[in-house]
Amino acid sequence: MAVGSSNDFDLVVLGAGTGGYTAAFRAAQLGLRVALVDEDKVGGTCLHRGCIPTKALLESAEMVNRARHLKDYGVVLAGEPEIDYATIAGRRDAVVKRMWTGLRSLVDKNKVTWVAGRGRLDGPNRVRVRQPGEDGTPGAGGERILQATDVIIATGSRVKSLPGLVPDGKVIVTSDDILRLTDRPASIVIVGAGAVGVEFASFYHDIGTAVTLLEYLPGIVPLEDRDVSQLVERSFTKRGIKVITKARFDVAAVKTSKSGVRLTVGPEGGPTEEISAELMLVATGRAANTEEIGLETTKVEVERGVIKVNGKMRTREPHVYAIGDVIGGLWLAHTAAHEGIVAAHTIAGEKDVPEIDYSEQPKATYCRPEIASIGLTEAQCQERGLPYKVGKVPFQAIAKAIIGGEYEGFAKVIKNTETGDTLGVHLVGPHATDLIAEASLGFELEATPWEIGAATHPHPTLSEILGEAALAVDGRSINF
Repeated sequence: MAVGSSNDFDLVVLGAGTGGYTAAFRAAQLGLRVALVDEDKVGGTCLHRGCIPTKALLESAEMVNRARHLKDYGVVLAGEPEIDYATIAGRRDAVVKRMWTGLRSLVDKNKVTWVAGRGRLDGPNRVRVRQPGEDGTPGAGGERILQATDVIIATGSRVKSLPGLVPDGKVIVTSDDILRLTDRPASIVIVGAGAVGVEFASFYHDIGTAVTLLEYLPGIVPLEDRDVSQLVERSFTKRGIKVITKARFDVAAVKTSKSGVRLTVGPEGGPTEEISAELMLVATGRAANTEEIGLETTKVEVERGVIKVNGKMRTREPHVYAIGDVIGGLWLAHTAAHEGIVAAHTIAGEKDVPEIDYSEQPKATYCRPEIASIGLTEAQCQERGLPYKVGKVPFQAIAKAIIGGEYEGFAKVIKNTETGDTLGVHLVGPHATDLIAEASLGFELEATPWEIGAATHPHPTLSEILGEAALAVDGRSINF
């Protein structure tokens, strides 16, 4: 593209979530004139209704769990810890506000033009924005037209439910609804045991809510390695979370009342039971926001509800790109950010911009125990006919885990026996979501398990688990 063209902007980014603002900031750093358009606050779902508020809740739950075990560390407090949910919710909101305030300042720091309002494409190089009025009324502020050489669509996604199961925001709720609650339910049934489902199951159980977790597939966190899924299910069951896999129930037969929800559920082909709960959380995935954004005025192609792009985030319409949840894939905030960076560098005219290898994008789930992974699972290696072997070391072999009192879980490293390449790394246990960063760097640098294991891991630290597991691939673990 030509920087400094006669258009209003070199780039207009439609949507200010993690992917959108990352793309806007990077493009501005590369010298482009950038406008960032959104009808909501900068930060999008991740900051305001997803990643950040849920992790703030989980941090409070972790504090509750540790408080219950303080006597194990020689700290004695009278009685059981009490839950002040209003304070938990207030802290959640304070964390979001603090992060949003900082992010808002970065818009100005990067000299990005913020355009508040609902934008939609009017052809490939024009964005019409319905601006809010002074009182915030949508569209009352008139329309602004932005001319752009290039456009990035980053309109994100929204929660979705099962067909026929309509959330009412009171008894049947979504993750959006639940983050607005200021009281703790006495009981909850969670439909869907992916990342969102298991995080809320873990949170609510730790603060004293009776939890039932339903998963249609044979195992919870079904996208993770089977060993990880099995361990987390055992852990949840041991803690007192009721887990039902292969769960089946008739959506039409779900009954709601002022006191809660009632349904009959059971594993496929097995006995059924009636479950009652104060709340039902539907955590069955998300849908891309592709409607009413003007795609029909372009050549952009939508397939199975998401926008089709190539490895450089280009759509079929020249000069229109798409990133984040709106293109499907992993539906992860950090992946959306990397897609935004790829798109920004491509638009800026840089040559040889590397395409994203989605198998090398890390995943993180913040339940207790935490889950993190990168690369292929064992099942995927088998499906692809890859020759491999595994190194697996439990956290019980790591001194820092014993010291911290949290040693449930393991690290697992998968190696290609022909090429020596690292195929996958899977962690479940304390601070797994932090530890996966080393594996991510290892993938970026094409490090083999032997090279990962040969790097010095300070002692005693939790990071030793990854070094030990990498060495265990060849039977050379020192401490296990």
